[in-house]
Amino acid sequence: MLAFLTALIFCGTMIYAAVSDLLFMKIRNIACLLFAAAFLVLAPLYGLPTKDIFLHIAAGAIALAICFALFFINAMGGGDAKLISATALWTGFSVSLADYLLISAITGGILTLCILLLRKFIDRSKIEHIAFLYRLSDPKKGIPYGIALAIAGLWIYPDLALVRA
Repeated sequence: MLAFLTALIFCGTMIYAAVSDLLFMKIRNIACLLFAAAFLVLAPLYGLPTKDIFLHIAAGAIALAICFALFFINAMGGGDAKLISATALWTGFSVSLADYLLISAITGGILTLCILLLRKFIDRSKIEHIAFLYRLSDPKKGIPYGIALAIAGLWIYPDLALVRA
């Protein structure tokens, strides 16, 4: 039952982030906060040692500091910064974190190229009635990077310490 709950929380949050960012270009604060809180509740239930829990918290805090700096210079969206930080809390300082960041970068690059192509070749007047496509095709808007972050999160899920416990 605990494994099912963990999968539901982790994978559900990743899917929510992707869909929310695609449709609304927004990842809600409450989703990232609940995602982080869920780790703090689940980790002791899995028997993760206190020392390891603090290392996971340190990974999340460092990610938050770096991502906040990137957000401050307008290089990253706020929802993306919070999702990366909450995911770093789940991965800790592990190969999973490196994999998450690498897969996010690769899928984010592919996503960005696809959206740039969409913006170059689509006639926006023909998609006005499809709100999310119209928003995606706007060259003044950012890239919904939560999609790439979610793909990476789902990819690394089986390797998380809690899942392997």
